[in-house]
Amino acid sequence: MRILLVEDDPQLGDGIRIGLQQAGYAADWLQDGLAALHSLEVENFDMVILDLGLPHVDGIRVLEKIRTAGNDVPVLILTARDTVEDRVKGLDCGADDYLVKPFDLDELCARIRALSRRHNGRSSPVIKYRDIMLDPVSHSLVKDGKDVVLSGREFKILQTLLENVGRVLSRERIEESLFGWDDTLESNATEVHIHHLRKKLGKDLIVTVRGVGYMIPKTN
Repeated sequence: MRILLVEDDPQLGDGIRIGLQQAGYAADWLQDGLAALHSLEVENFDMVILDLGLPHVDGIRVLEKIRTAGNDVPVLILTARDTVEDRVKGLDCGADDYLVKPFDLDELCARIRALSRRHNGRSSPVIKYRDIMLDPVSHSLVKDGKDVVLSGREFKILQTLLENVGRVLSRERIEESLFGWDDTLESNATEVHIHHLRKKLGKDLIVTVRGVGYMIPKTN
């Protein structure tokens, strides 16, 4: 999952970015609202964590512009403004959740997982597909009752495909969801990881749509 963090406090922003990366997320960090709006226009993110007190364009205006543009990306407001009025305004402007500073990183990650489940139409934290059970919380995978060990990037790619069953995702779209601006990615990395996933989970799990991308087909 690729997350855009918009936070103007240098120390806090860097700490959150590092924490999210250690939790397995691809996290990109910006410090003003105008830059955030530009990035959201030209790139795909799976979630936005948005401070309200931002320079150039404040967080509420960023949120309003995101929704006016028809972008339904989940947005979690992260702010020191803790009055009921502030929370109501943020939620009414299109935010999906609201977390007040100071906060615990574990709670932030739990809210990210909950928002992702709701956005993808799931109620259970465990993703089930045929004989596969993938648990993003414990970072574990079980196939036919047996544990399967995946690398970090194999796990991320499989989770992304399982969250989009029946939809073809291009290599570029997969990479946008998994890798941030600071990540170094070899040109054939995605193909290599998918090859390894097929060896571990069966060659028919991930279908190549020639010239388009990859998908996991819907079950009958």
